[in-house]
Formats: sequence, C-alpha cells, structure tokens
Amino acid sequence: MNDQQLKPPAPRPCASCPYRRDVPSGVWDESEYAKLARYDAETGQQPSGLFQCHQNESDDAQRRICAGWAGCHNGDELLALRLAVFSGRISPETARETAMYQSPVPLFDSGTEAAAHGVRDINNPDPDAVHAIKKIQRVRRAITNTQSP
Repeated sequence: MNDQQLKPPAPRPCASCPYRRDVPSGVWDESEYAKLARYDAETGQQPSGLFQCHQNESDDAQRRICAGWAGCHNGDELLALRLAVFSGRISPETARETAMYQSPVPLFDSGTEAAAHGVRDINNPDPDAVHAIKKIQRVRRAITNTQSP
C-alpha cells in the first residue's frame, strides 16, 4: 500500500456510521443518506467511487473505506471495489479485506434500509442525534485546525 491509497475498513464501524442500526436518525445530511442506496443496485449500475469513512476528509492521509459500507454490502458485487483496485486507488489486499469484512456491530441489511432510517427524523432529530452531530462537528473542527499551517 502506498500513501495515496485508501486504508482498509476500521475494525468496527465508527460510532456515527450511517450503516449502524444503533446510530440515531438524522445525523447526516440528506445527500449523504442518498448515496447509501445506490450501492444496492446491480453491479454495473452502482457508483464507481468507494464509500469512505466520514471520520476523515477525502484527501486525508488517514482516509479509509467505510467499515459500515464494507459490512453491509457484498464486496464481491461492489463495482467501486473492482475499479479501485484496477486504478490503484486501493491494493488488492485492501479489496480482499473489504470484501471479507464482518462487522462486530449490527448493521442495516441494505443501503436502502440505512437511508430510510437516516432520513426519517432528519427534520426533527432527537437529543441523541443532536449530540452525535455536535460531536462530529467538534472532531471535524479539531482535524481542520491541526492540518492548518
């Protein structure tokens, strides 16, 4: 693996992963939830981009494949995974790890199910969702501040 490649999924999906069953509804923007169901399509109709963990920016050296995405979808059927190996965006080893990933926490059975849950309370998030949103904002600000010159 070189420094430009994405890292494999974390050992467990992050605490705010939209694929986790225990994450409150309404944590992420509607546009983020809309991405989830697209990976349920037949392989040739799926997005070509990998689904990265939301904990890191897209250009961060620590960026990795979303563990929830890896655990929810059949890696052998993911177009993005195949194309990423072909383009050198991930190593073949990372692709294998992603395809074989088993989540230690319960995930939704599909991106469609995760998205439906996520948007359900988007206009009226409960206190747990508000807490999760604030935590994400704090983490993102801290990351941005440490990366600034």
